[in-house]
Amino acid sequence: MAETELERAEKRYVQAKARLLALKNRAATQARKLDTRRKVILGGALVDLAARDDGAAKLLDRLVRNLPREQDRKAFLGWSPGDALPEEGAADGASVDATGTGSGMGSGSAAASAQPARGAVP
Repeated sequence: MAETELERAEKRYVQAKARLLALKNRAATQARKLDTRRKVILGGALVDLAARDDGAAKLLDRLVRNLPREQDRKAFLGWSPGDALPEEGAADGASVDATGTGSGMGSGSAAASAQPARGAVP
């Protein structure tokens, strides 16, 4: 059975709509990645400054104490601006788990970072 011109046009329309949606999703993903990158860079700059400047250290401490989510505050238990990783990388033994994230990132305890990642083969 031959496709009518209307059916071909509808098919092209559906395909174009799918391409448009994919482009929008890609743009949104890129925007989120850029936003995250900016936050990481600014956070690192603030931590670096706080390690050298008492005023910035006090501001950072105040920011941490006023975090609205308890789980976010727990990530900073026992942490101070001088505890930042050295420039060369994770020379202090922090490891990367099966998900590609640092095992010690925000766990709040050494015991939690010593456990294998969920789904990881021991």
